[in-house]
Amino acid sequence: MPLLPVVLFVAMAAHFSWVASGTPVNTPWDQPAASLAEQIATILGPGQAHLTLHNLSTIPSQDLPAIRSQLEQDLRAHGITSSSDEAANLLRITLSENSRERLWIAEIVEGNETRVVMVRFALARQSPPQPASGITLHKQLIVTSREPVLAALETQSGLVTLEPERIRVYAHSPTGLNQPIVFPISQKRPLARDPRGILMASADGLAFEAQVPGAHCDGAYTGVMAGAPWKIDCHESDDPWPIGAPSINAPPLKAFYNATRDYFTGIVAPSRGIDLPAFYSAAWLPHAATTALLINTTDGKLQIVDNGSTAPVAGARDWGSDFAAIQSGCGSGTQIVASGSGSAVQDSLRAYEIPALEATPASAALTVDGSITALWTAPGGKSIVAIVRNSPQQGQPFQYEVDRVTATCN
Repeated sequence: MPLLPVVLFVAMAAHFSWVASGTPVNTPWDQPAASLAEQIATILGPGQAHLTLHNLSTIPSQDLPAIRSQLEQDLRAHGITSSSDEAANLLRITLSENSRERLWIAEIVEGNETRVVMVRFALARQSPPQPASGITLHKQLIVTSREPVLAALETQSGLVTLEPERIRVYAHSPTGLNQPIVFPISQKRPLARDPRGILMASADGLAFEAQVPGAHCDGAYTGVMAGAPWKIDCHESDDPWPIGAPSINAPPLKAFYNATRDYFTGIVAPSRGIDLPAFYSAAWLPHAATTALLINTTDGKLQIVDNGSTAPVAGARDWGSDFAAIQSGCGSGTQIVASGSGSAVQDSLRAYEIPALEATPASAALTVDGSITALWTAPGGKSIVAIVRNSPQQGQPFQYEVDRVTATCN
């Protein structure tokens, strides 16, 4: 065999071996990882840190080990080594994005002090964000009332409405809803100016539980009988309120309600693995590979609670304090329908997609004649029940209406 080809082959083999083992392959994550590591080092300095990585973006899960490895390598270059000891300084890194860019956030926890740094960079061309779904919201009147309505629940046999001091049960008839049967709650505690309440249906739709400040009621359908097809028992209670379950087979999450301030304290059972801030409303939303809890806090921020951590959601500045999830089948399949901000003669409803950490409008605004006072996901998730306080004519009292809100794909 001639000598030259052998030498050439050996040289080429050495070259390719050097490329494979000595030359790093560039990835889209090199620059943001280096930038984030540099900012972390400016605050933390050399030492050890326990690093956790949480993905709320569309980055594929198979890319996460490489991102973590790159972050650890860049941190080592600044004298920061990764430790498995959770007692060390903590680095909580969250990968998120909105419709325009990616956002990597690092929470640096040293003792009782937490500081935050972040990097922003453009979305890769090969993975553009999903466009907002084309959704149209529709509103259908179910019933009106001169009394304040806190919540409403459609059942197999009719409609249940919850008022501060009574429950009304309407039965279906060929011409609509019959005159309601009224059950007193016997509320003994003085109520706040704008009290709230909750109605939750059982899985079979034949029972419900109701909660108002200081009282709990259980209702069960007994069949079509003369007088009272429903049996409703109420008693005094300071138990936490059910605010829905993350899945059909899971128990409902319960939250303690501050009746004097009209908000939930943030204490929930079972625990979400983190101390929650006080909040007004909550809804369950499919998020990444889990079902996350969406809350609007008393300081006006929208936050998503997922895997034992909270993260702020952008794009909700125009939201009111009420929202609910709807399974429209459009776009991602599930959207959040939110009321408009502030009290106005005409309120509105709009559907939003929340693919990561930004709420993106998915429908045009649906104008409502009055102010929305409550929104609840109906059993099955395909519609929403809205309570609207209509603007009264001069000298007339307020009138409340219960509306069914549905969505269609454009």
